[in-house]
Amino acid sequence: MIGFHYRLYLVTDEAACLGRDFFWVIEQALKGGVDLVQLREKSLPADKFIDKAFRLAELCERYDVPLIINDSFEIARAVNAFGLHVGQSDIKLDTVLKISGHHYPVGLSVELPEHLLDKQTEKVWYLGVSPIFATPTKNDTISEWGLEGLHAIRLQSDKPLVAIGNIKSANAADVVRSGADCIAVVSEICSADCPSKAAEILRDIIEKNV
Repeated sequence: MIGFHYRLYLVTDEAACLGRDFFWVIEQALKGGVDLVQLREKSLPADKFIDKAFRLAELCERYDVPLIINDSFEIARAVNAFGLHVGQSDIKLDTVLKISGHHYPVGLSVELPEHLLDKQTEKVWYLGVSPIFATPTKNDTISEWGLEGLHAIRLQSDKPLVAIGNIKSANAADVVRSGADCIAVVSEICSADCPSKAAEILRDIIEKNV
């Protein structure tokens, strides 16, 4: 499996951009230091999703930043995305791995301790620990891990850990010190007055605490 050296992961949300041009917001984030982007737009119909994916793939390629597609290997393959992310309620991981092949980068959300017991998790690229703190941008989660839960996962797994869920500049250092290799954010960047500055601040915090 390919190595993981990423620090700041942006998960997209059109609504969180607050009416501003989606691609402008993402480009500002890339300029500020985001080094991994996931396209997650669950409410979009397939044709609009793939159009957006193609445009975002071009933008990410311009900045040499990998694009991850949420939940759809078909779209990931169509736009030549770097990888795929799946959640516990999405398509089954073993199905994804059979279709994609074990060398294709696939990230997996873990929301409960028992999710770590699935042997298939050993085959994924990274674990998305979700949510660290409860967040309004994702309302289908069961509970929150908190810093202690994140640290417990760090002790159990040597997989790269991507922490997500209401992470802000005020708590990002604690999240990294609790075991996260990378932090993922949505509104902290997408809704910021200056997305590039918000990304720059987060990136600096991460680099100082890893």
